[in-house]
Amino acid sequence: MNRRVIIIILDSLGVGYMEDASNYHPADVGANTFYHIIDQVPAMKIPNLERMGINKILHHPNLKHVNHIASYGVLNLMHQGADSFEGHNEIMGTKPKKAYLAPFLINIDHVKLALEKQGYHVSIPNSELPYLLVNDLVIVADNIETDYGQIYNVSAPLDHIPFEEVLKIGQCVRDHVEVNRVIVLGGEHVTQEHLKNSVERRADGLVGVNSPKSNVYKQGYQVRHLGYGISPQGQLPTLAKNKGLDVSLIGKMQDVIYCKGAKRLPGVNTEQVMKDILQEMNYVKNGVIAATVQETDLAGHAQNPFRYSDRIEVVDRYLSDVLENMTDKDLLIMSADHGNDPTIGHSQHTREKAYLLAFHKKFSPVNIGERHTLSDIAATSAEYLGLHLPENGDSFLTLLQEGKEEKS
Repeated sequence: MNRRVIIIILDSLGVGYMEDASNYHPADVGANTFYHIIDQVPAMKIPNLERMGINKILHHPNLKHVNHIASYGVLNLMHQGADSFEGHNEIMGTKPKKAYLAPFLINIDHVKLALEKQGYHVSIPNSELPYLLVNDLVIVADNIETDYGQIYNVSAPLDHIPFEEVLKIGQCVRDHVEVNRVIVLGGEHVTQEHLKNSVERRADGLVGVNSPKSNVYKQGYQVRHLGYGISPQGQLPTLAKNKGLDVSLIGKMQDVIYCKGAKRLPGVNTEQVMKDILQEMNYVKNGVIAATVQETDLAGHAQNPFRYSDRIEVVDRYLSDVLENMTDKDLLIMSADHGNDPTIGHSQHTREKAYLLAFHKKFSPVNIGERHTLSDIAATSAEYLGLHLPENGDSFLTLLQEGKEEKS
């Protein structure tokens, strides 16, 4: 019997700071991304998310209270801080590992020596703003868009160097550091000088390329996330693929989740991501379609609630087509990976709970309650598809099937 799970993640669309935010991110206390966007843009129209039941979670006076069709709840983050890569891998069933934290300055000399041993020319152009410049093209430095000391970026102008060569540089960095992630990225029509002029020092001392200002996202964008201690074998996509099911990874999802043999559809533009979901619904008859809308996160980093609202509205418009094209063998799950409140006073991710909406034509809507980990999405999806459970997470499928409400 053919079954499909459709997972749509709106990157960074949190619904309220977690209780431990004061320990991880004291500046995040008070964050509530989705609610505060509506505060800032009261004319925002999201009728399909309202129909799904989003206001059973948000309780915002500007949204309508309608008879909702989806089950609803919230998910806590099990990973430390608030990170897209760890968040997505947690969503797909990985149990988060404790990250090693260190600003790139701690490892800069070690990485410089390792790259030089592999034959690269490596310099530190500015001792006051320290980063590595490899072959006068590629910049290795901190990621200044996320948690302190968790991620290093390897940024490149792809008109001047093939992405495959940048990836080799990134793998060398990955092999010699133990931080959570090394991101290899680049774009076309980016000059070396503009890339170097996009290096900034943020308030906590991290030094790195301001990726939006560098224009790497605008044309010919390529990216690969090199994680630490993550095994795809315990994740939903690989579990599905190993059982002969179809797997399509769309948008940022294909950047951060590895699954051998999966169909990968890259894309940053929200409209294109939603079109790709609809396209894959025509082809995937038995398996997993998993997509991430990234532009919401970019709007959060830009501290732009109006752009954020616009991207959510685009998703909402296409959501009507997604719902219309669902069969009674489809399970739709919508959620997020953390927050990125554009009103909180800083431009980094915020440690927030994720909303949870789950719709199936044959299931009556219930309150799923508050869950301990994003991995419950993978566990529920795996059980629905008849797969082995992933490394992490507890399924809420029985609650959906039997119409039972989780006790808070």
